[in-house]
Amino acid sequence: MNAEQARQVDTVLRRWGIAGVVAPQDPENTAGGWSVYDTADPATRREVTADALASVAAVFLEGPRPGPTRGFVVPPTDG
Repeated sequence: MNAEQARQVDTVLRRWGIAGVVAPQDPENTAGGWSVYDTADPATRREVTADALASVAAVFLEGPRPGPTRGFVVPPTDG
C-alpha cells in the first residue's frame, strides 16, 4: 500500500481497536510501500498486514456494534 492508503488503514485500525503499527517497509523510504507490523521497532517487527486486514473485514462482517443509533422515527398516520 502507499502512504495515503496506509494513513487510511491506520485510522481504521485505531477506530476499531485492532492492533498493528502502520509503517514504511523501508524506514528510510517513506515514498515506498507500507505495511502493518506488530511493533514499531524496525529491528524486531513482524509484518501482520494480512492479519490486520482480516480483522478489519471481520469487524464489518459481524454487523453494527451496539451503541447509539441516529435516525428518525416517523409515526404512522393511519390512526
